[in-house]
Amino acid sequence: MKRLNILPQILLLISLLSCSKDDSEHQMVIQQTIFEHLASSMGYSYLTYALQKTDLDDVLNGTEDYTLYAPNNNAFIGFLMRGGYSSLDEVPTETLKKLLLNHVMAGQIRYRDFKSGYYPTACSSDVNDRPLSMYINQVNMRVTLNGSSRIIQGNVYASNGVIHAVNAVIPIPSLVTFVMADTNLYNLGLAITRNDLTVDFPSILSTENGSAPAPLTVFAPNNTAFVDLLNELELERLSSIDEPTLNLTLYHHVVGETNALSTDLSDNLILNTLGGKITANISGGATLTDGNERVSNIITLDIQANNGVLHIVDKVILPF
Repeated sequence: MKRLNILPQILLLISLLSCSKDDSEHQMVIQQTIFEHLASSMGYSYLTYALQKTDLDDVLNGTEDYTLYAPNNNAFIGFLMRGGYSSLDEVPTETLKKLLLNHVMAGQIRYRDFKSGYYPTACSSDVNDRPLSMYINQVNMRVTLNGSSRIIQGNVYASNGVIHAVNAVIPIPSLVTFVMADTNLYNLGLAITRNDLTVDFPSILSTENGSAPAPLTVFAPNNTAFVDLLNELELERLSSIDEPTLNLTLYHHVVGETNALSTDLSDNLILNTLGGKITANISGGATLTDGNERVSNIITLDIQANNGVLHIVDKVILPF
Protein backbone atom coordinates (compact mmCIF):
# COMPACT_ATOMS: atom_id res chain seq x y z
CA MET A 1 0.00 0.00 0.00
CA LYS A 2 2.84 2.38 0.74
CA ARG A 3 4.27 1.82 -2.72
CA LEU A 4 0.90 2.71 -4.21
CA ASN A 5 0.76 5.91 -2.18
CA ILE A 6 4.07 7.22 -3.52
CA LEU A 7 3.30 6.31 -7.14
CA PRO A 8 1.53 9.64 -7.90
CA GLN A 9 4.50 11.52 -6.43
CA ILE A 10 6.94 9.57 -8.60
CA LEU A 11 4.84 10.30 -11.70
CA LEU A 12 4.70 13.99 -10.78
CA LEU A 13 8.48 14.10 -10.31
CA ILE A 14 9.04 12.47 -13.71
CA SER A 15 6.67 14.98 -15.28
CA LEU A 16 8.47 17.92 -13.67
CA LEU A 17 11.86 16.64 -14.76
CA SER A 18 10.55 16.19 -18.30
CA CYS A 19 9.12 19.71 -18.40
CA SER A 20 12.34 21.10 -16.97
CA LYS A 21 14.34 19.35 -19.69
CA ASP A 22 12.01 20.65 -22.45
CA ASP A 23 12.15 24.19 -21.09
CA SER A 24 15.93 24.04 -20.90
CA GLU A 25 16.20 22.85 -24.50
CA HIS A 26 13.75 25.54 -25.60
CA GLN A 27 15.80 28.23 -23.85
CA MET A 28 18.98 26.89 -25.48
CA VAL A 29 17.43 27.14 -28.95
CA ILE A 30 16.00 30.59 -28.32
CA GLN A 31 19.44 31.84 -27.31
CA GLN A 32 20.71 31.16 -30.84
CA THR A 33 20.56 33.96 -33.40
CA ILE A 34 19.05 33.51 -36.84
CA PHE A 35 22.49 33.05 -38.36
CA GLU A 36 23.55 30.57 -35.69
CA HIS A 37 20.47 28.46 -36.44
CA LEU A 38 21.38 28.36 -40.13
CA ALA A 39 25.08 27.72 -39.53
CA SER A 40 24.28 24.72 -37.33
CA SER A 41 22.04 23.11 -39.96
CA MET A 42 23.46 21.06 -42.83
CA GLY A 43 20.38 21.85 -44.90
CA TYR A 44 21.32 25.53 -45.12
CA SER A 45 25.03 25.43 -45.98
CA TYR A 46 24.47 27.38 -49.22
CA LEU A 47 22.51 30.09 -47.44
CA THR A 48 25.06 30.23 -44.62
CA TYR A 49 27.91 30.72 -47.09
CA ALA A 50 25.94 33.31 -49.07
CA LEU A 51 25.29 35.34 -45.91
CA GLN A 52 28.95 35.21 -44.98
CA LYS A 53 30.05 36.18 -48.48
CA THR A 54 27.82 39.28 -48.41
CA ASP A 55 28.54 40.20 -44.76
CA LEU A 56 24.88 39.75 -43.90
CA ASP A 57 25.81 37.16 -41.31
CA ASP A 58 26.63 40.04 -38.96
CA VAL A 59 23.15 41.52 -39.49
CA LEU A 60 21.43 38.24 -38.66
CA ASN A 61 23.73 37.77 -35.66
CA GLY A 62 22.69 41.10 -34.15
CA THR A 63 20.00 42.17 -31.71
CA GLU A 64 17.48 43.67 -34.14
CA ASP A 65 14.44 41.47 -34.85
CA TYR A 66 14.03 40.10 -38.38
CA THR A 67 11.89 37.65 -40.29
CA LEU A 68 13.94 35.50 -42.67
CA TYR A 69 12.57 33.41 -45.52
CA ALA A 70 15.27 30.77 -45.73
CA PRO A 71 15.86 28.85 -48.99
CA ASN A 72 17.32 25.42 -48.32
CA ASN A 73 20.19 23.85 -50.26
CA ASN A 74 17.92 22.39 -52.94
CA ALA A 75 16.38 25.82 -53.49
CA PHE A 76 19.83 27.36 -53.99
CA ILE A 77 20.93 24.57 -56.34
CA GLY A 78 17.85 25.29 -58.46
CA PHE A 79 18.64 29.00 -58.43
CA LEU A 80 22.23 28.40 -59.57
CA MET A 81 21.14 26.07 -62.36
CA ARG A 82 18.54 28.51 -63.68
CA GLY A 83 21.08 31.34 -63.60
CA GLY A 84 23.80 29.33 -65.33
CA TYR A 85 26.10 29.46 -62.30
CA SER A 86 28.22 26.53 -61.16
CA SER A 87 28.70 27.92 -57.64
CA LEU A 88 27.77 30.83 -55.40
CA ASP A 89 31.21 32.31 -56.00
CA GLU A 90 30.18 33.02 -59.60
CA VAL A 91 27.25 35.17 -58.50
CA PRO A 92 28.32 38.84 -58.24
CA THR A 93 28.44 39.79 -54.57
CA GLU A 94 26.15 42.81 -54.91
CA THR A 95 23.63 40.75 -56.90
CA LEU A 96 23.68 38.05 -54.25
CA LYS A 97 23.36 40.58 -51.42
CA LYS A 98 20.34 42.21 -53.05
CA LEU A 99 18.74 38.80 -53.54
CA LEU A 100 19.30 37.82 -49.91
CA LEU A 101 17.90 41.11 -48.61
CA ASN A 102 14.76 40.32 -50.59
CA HIS A 103 14.30 37.40 -48.18
CA VAL A 104 14.43 39.58 -45.06
CA MET A 105 11.78 41.71 -43.36
CA ALA A 106 12.14 43.92 -40.33
CA GLY A 107 10.36 42.68 -37.22
CA GLN A 108 9.03 39.26 -36.37
CA ILE A 109 6.11 37.85 -38.38
CA ARG A 110 4.76 34.56 -37.05
CA TYR A 111 3.22 32.10 -39.48
CA ARG A 112 -0.28 32.45 -38.06
CA ASP A 113 -0.13 36.24 -38.53
CA PHE A 114 0.35 36.17 -42.30
CA LYS A 115 -2.42 37.85 -44.27
CA SER A 116 -2.60 38.29 -48.02
CA GLY A 117 -1.16 41.62 -49.11
CA TYR A 118 2.01 43.58 -49.78
CA TYR A 119 4.87 43.82 -47.30
CA PRO A 120 8.17 45.79 -47.45
CA THR A 121 11.41 43.80 -47.59
CA ALA A 122 14.90 44.86 -46.51
CA CYS A 123 15.92 45.22 -50.16
CA SER A 124 15.88 48.57 -51.98
CA SER A 125 14.56 49.06 -55.51
CA ASP A 126 16.98 49.94 -58.30
CA VAL A 127 14.73 52.92 -59.03
CA ASN A 128 14.99 54.56 -55.62
CA ASP A 129 15.80 53.86 -52.00
CA ARG A 130 12.33 52.56 -51.23
CA PRO A 131 12.00 48.96 -50.01
CA LEU A 132 10.92 46.41 -52.58
CA SER A 133 7.43 45.08 -51.95
CA MET A 134 6.61 41.41 -51.59
CA TYR A 135 3.18 39.95 -52.31
CA ILE A 136 2.22 37.37 -49.72
CA ASN A 137 -0.74 35.15 -50.49
CA GLN A 138 -2.23 33.23 -47.57
CA VAL A 139 -4.96 30.72 -48.39
CA ASN A 140 -5.99 28.11 -45.82
CA MET A 141 -2.69 28.62 -43.99
CA ARG A 142 -0.69 27.96 -47.16
CA VAL A 143 1.66 30.93 -47.65
CA THR A 144 3.16 31.82 -51.05
CA LEU A 145 5.66 34.62 -51.66
CA ASN A 146 5.60 36.62 -54.93
CA GLY A 147 3.85 33.67 -56.55
CA SER A 148 7.05 31.65 -56.83
CA SER A 149 8.11 30.43 -53.39
CA ARG A 150 6.18 28.65 -50.64
CA ILE A 151 6.81 28.42 -46.92
CA ILE A 152 7.34 24.73 -46.13
CA GLN A 153 8.23 25.10 -42.45
CA GLY A 154 7.30 28.06 -40.29
CA ASN A 155 8.16 29.52 -36.91
CA VAL A 156 11.72 28.51 -36.18
CA TYR A 157 12.35 31.03 -33.41
CA ALA A 158 15.67 32.69 -32.71
CA SER A 159 16.85 35.27 -30.20
CA ASN A 160 16.58 37.98 -32.88
CA GLY A 161 13.57 36.92 -34.90
CA VAL A 162 11.96 34.04 -36.72
CA ILE A 163 12.88 31.82 -39.67
CA HIS A 164 10.43 30.43 -42.24
CA ALA A 165 11.88 27.79 -44.55
CA VAL A 166 10.96 28.25 -48.24
CA ASN A 167 11.19 25.82 -51.16
CA ALA A 168 12.63 28.26 -53.73
CA VAL A 169 14.79 31.36 -53.90
CA ILE A 170 12.51 34.40 -54.18
CA PRO A 171 13.51 36.41 -57.28
CA ILE A 172 13.76 40.19 -57.30
CA PRO A 173 10.28 41.35 -58.34
CA SER A 174 9.52 43.24 -61.52
CA LEU A 175 6.11 44.77 -62.16
CA VAL A 176 4.95 41.67 -64.01
CA THR A 177 5.79 39.62 -60.90
CA PHE A 178 3.05 41.38 -58.94
CA VAL A 179 0.50 41.22 -61.78
CA MET A 180 0.94 37.47 -62.08
CA ALA A 181 1.22 36.76 -58.33
CA ASP A 182 -1.59 38.90 -56.92
CA THR A 183 -4.87 36.97 -57.03
CA ASN A 184 -6.73 40.29 -57.07
CA LEU A 185 -5.08 41.01 -60.44
CA TYR A 186 -5.88 37.64 -62.01
CA ASN A 187 -8.02 39.16 -64.78
CA LEU A 188 -5.30 41.67 -65.64
CA GLY A 189 -2.86 38.77 -65.90
CA LEU A 190 -5.23 37.07 -68.35
CA ALA A 191 -5.50 40.28 -70.36
CA ILE A 192 -1.77 40.95 -70.75
CA THR A 193 -1.07 37.33 -71.73
CA ARG A 194 -3.89 36.92 -74.26
CA ASN A 195 -2.30 34.99 -77.11
CA ASP A 196 -3.65 37.19 -79.90
CA LEU A 197 -2.10 40.41 -78.59
CA THR A 198 0.42 42.03 -80.93
CA VAL A 199 2.19 43.67 -77.98
CA ASP A 200 4.21 41.64 -75.47
CA PHE A 201 3.06 43.31 -72.26
CA PRO A 202 4.82 40.86 -69.89
CA SER A 203 8.13 41.80 -71.55
CA ILE A 204 7.35 45.51 -71.25
CA LEU A 205 6.52 45.15 -67.55
CA SER A 206 9.73 43.15 -67.06
CA THR A 207 12.00 45.79 -68.62
CA GLU A 208 15.00 46.33 -66.36
CA ASN A 209 15.51 49.75 -64.87
CA GLY A 210 17.78 51.82 -67.11
CA SER A 211 16.34 50.40 -70.33
CA ALA A 212 13.45 52.21 -71.99
CA PRO A 213 10.61 52.44 -71.19
CA ALA A 214 11.58 51.63 -67.56
CA PRO A 215 11.14 52.78 -64.92
CA LEU A 216 7.39 52.33 -65.27
CA THR A 217 4.30 53.37 -63.38
CA VAL A 218 1.44 50.88 -63.74
CA PHE A 219 -2.18 51.49 -62.78
CA ALA A 220 -3.47 47.94 -62.41
CA PRO A 221 -7.24 47.30 -62.56
CA ASN A 222 -8.40 44.70 -60.07
CA ASN A 223 -10.65 41.76 -60.89
CA THR A 224 -13.86 43.65 -60.14
CA ALA A 225 -12.80 46.43 -62.51
CA PHE A 226 -12.69 43.97 -65.41
CA VAL A 227 -16.05 42.45 -64.46
CA ASP A 228 -17.56 45.95 -64.41
CA LEU A 229 -15.94 46.72 -67.77
CA LEU A 230 -17.55 43.70 -69.43
CA ASN A 231 -20.90 44.74 -68.02
CA GLU A 232 -20.35 48.29 -69.23
CA LEU A 233 -19.47 47.09 -72.74
CA GLU A 234 -22.23 44.45 -72.66
CA LEU A 235 -19.75 41.68 -73.34
CA GLU A 236 -19.65 38.20 -71.84
CA ARG A 237 -15.91 37.55 -71.64
CA LEU A 238 -12.51 39.20 -71.92
CA SER A 239 -11.82 37.47 -75.24
CA SER A 240 -14.76 39.39 -76.75
CA ILE A 241 -12.80 42.66 -76.61
CA ASP A 242 -11.15 43.11 -80.01
CA GLU A 243 -7.35 43.02 -80.05
CA PRO A 244 -6.65 46.66 -81.09
CA THR A 245 -8.98 47.97 -78.37
CA LEU A 246 -7.45 45.75 -75.68
CA ASN A 247 -3.92 46.74 -76.72
CA LEU A 248 -4.70 50.44 -76.55
CA THR A 249 -6.60 50.00 -73.29
CA LEU A 250 -3.66 48.25 -71.63
CA TYR A 251 -1.27 50.92 -72.91
CA HIS A 252 -3.40 53.51 -71.10
CA HIS A 253 -2.49 51.89 -67.79
CA VAL A 254 1.28 52.28 -68.19
CA VAL A 255 3.36 55.43 -67.84
CA GLY A 256 6.91 55.12 -69.16
CA GLU A 257 10.19 56.48 -67.81
CA THR A 258 8.82 57.46 -64.41
CA ASN A 259 8.29 55.89 -60.99
CA ALA A 260 5.33 58.03 -59.93
CA LEU A 261 4.60 57.49 -56.25
CA SER A 262 1.38 58.65 -54.64
CA THR A 263 3.28 61.63 -53.25
CA ASP A 264 4.15 62.67 -56.82
CA LEU A 265 0.48 63.00 -57.80
CA SER A 266 -1.43 66.26 -57.60
CA ASP A 267 -4.72 67.75 -58.74
CA ASN A 268 -5.18 68.12 -62.50
CA LEU A 269 -1.88 66.38 -63.18
CA ILE A 270 -1.63 65.19 -66.77
CA LEU A 271 -0.04 61.75 -67.09
CA ASN A 272 1.27 60.68 -70.47
CA THR A 273 0.64 56.95 -70.62
CA LEU A 274 2.00 54.78 -73.43
CA GLY A 275 -1.47 55.04 -75.00
CA GLY A 276 -2.46 58.64 -74.35
CA LYS A 277 -3.20 61.21 -71.68
CA ILE A 278 -5.11 60.68 -68.44
CA THR A 279 -5.59 63.07 -65.51
CA ALA A 280 -4.72 62.44 -61.88
CA ASN A 281 -6.36 64.14 -58.91
CA ILE A 282 -5.81 63.76 -55.17
CA SER A 283 -8.54 65.87 -53.52
CA GLY A 284 -10.89 63.51 -51.72
CA GLY A 285 -8.64 60.57 -52.54
CA ALA A 286 -6.34 59.67 -55.43
CA THR A 287 -8.18 59.20 -58.73
CA LEU A 288 -7.59 58.95 -62.46
CA THR A 289 -9.86 60.37 -65.14
CA ASP A 290 -9.76 59.04 -68.70
CA GLY A 291 -10.86 60.68 -71.93
CA ASN A 292 -14.44 59.55 -71.34
CA GLU A 293 -14.60 61.36 -67.99
CA ARG A 294 -14.70 57.96 -66.30
CA VAL A 295 -13.09 58.13 -62.87
CA SER A 296 -10.97 55.34 -61.38
CA ASN A 297 -10.13 55.30 -57.69
CA ILE A 298 -6.60 54.31 -56.74
CA ILE A 299 -7.31 51.85 -53.94
CA THR A 300 -3.81 50.46 -53.23
CA LEU A 301 -0.78 52.74 -53.48
CA ASP A 302 2.96 52.50 -53.97
CA ILE A 303 3.68 48.81 -54.56
CA GLN A 304 7.38 49.04 -55.35
CA ALA A 305 9.03 46.74 -57.89
CA ASN A 306 12.64 46.79 -59.02
CA ASN A 307 11.71 48.48 -62.31
CA GLY A 308 8.86 50.75 -61.27
CA VAL A 309 5.81 51.18 -59.09
CA LEU A 310 2.31 49.72 -59.27
CA HIS A 311 -0.97 51.19 -58.01
CA ILE A 312 -4.22 49.19 -57.99
CA VAL A 313 -7.34 50.89 -59.40
CA ASP A 314 -11.00 49.94 -59.25
CA LYS A 315 -11.95 50.78 -62.85
CA VAL A 316 -10.42 50.00 -66.23
CA ILE A 317 -9.17 53.13 -68.04
CA LEU A 318 -10.62 53.30 -71.55
CA PRO A 319 -8.89 55.04 -74.47
CA PHE A 320 -12.12 56.36 -76.01
